[in-house]
Amino acid sequence: MLQCIVVTPERTVCDEPAEFVALPLYDGELGVAPRHTPLIGRLGCGELRITLKTSEVSQTSEVCRFYVEGGFVEVHGDVVSVLTGRAIPAAELDPAVAEEQLQSVRRRPARGPEEISARMRLADQYRAQLRISQRAR
Repeated sequence: MLQCIVVTPERTVCDEPAEFVALPLYDGELGVAPRHTPLIGRLGCGELRITLKTSEVSQTSEVCRFYVEGGFVEVHGDVVSVLTGRAIPAAELDPAVAEEQLQSVRRRPARGPEEISARMRLADQYRAQLRISQRAR
């Protein structure tokens, strides 16, 4: 088993034993199972999935989903430590709100490379929130 710890500046969001953890890295997705090679990675925005074993007897599992926004992950031994600026449970995301925010960003004019980059980053974040909220429903 893994120990998955998810920490934001405000609080510890999760500190649970897990069978598997899937993380959104800056350049793709990473899956971590027990005895994974040690690593440190940079998180992007997207879905963090933690597979928790709910029963030893029936061998059932539950998947906890979070929207995370940047930060870092460290895998050392059987401990996965996630440090992120935001970790929102998927059930708390509203697809209608995410869609509204995405449309608002798309309508916003952007002049110059810095504004275009900021607008694209926000659009990516709202698209990720929309996908995660729709999966959670």
